[in-house]
Amino acid sequence: MRAMVDLATHYGKGHILLKDIAKRQQLSERYLEQLVLTLKAAGLVNSTRGAHGGFTLAKHPSEINLSEIFQALEGPLGLVECVDDPTACGRIDSCVTRDVWQELKDSITSVLASKTLRDLVEKQALNEKKSMYYI
Repeated sequence: MRAMVDLATHYGKGHILLKDIAKRQQLSERYLEQLVLTLKAAGLVNSTRGAHGGFTLAKHPSEINLSEIFQALEGPLGLVECVDDPTACGRIDSCVTRDVWQELKDSITSVLASKTLRDLVEKQALNEKKSMYYI
């Protein structure tokens, strides 16, 4: 998620190198290489090879919500198997705990779907402004 926020922060400024994202976000470059392949396959980032290559967001930051990113990287949001696959358990109609897991999934999905990368970029800018000292 931090790598995507980094790309969103630099949206429209050309291609961004993974080594620069890794340095700014204090992440392993090898780890990022794996993530961007998944994000590219999901249609969330574009890549360009060559001297002026790197990565960019595939869409404007306001058009990418956090649930898209999360689901691309982590898969389904269900915390237990029966939430995403009702055939996984024969007690589906009588299990009261499944209702709790479904409610949790719905809440998580709602929060992630309600936030975009642009929202996070704006919040980050506000946080940085608050932490600045003026003399």
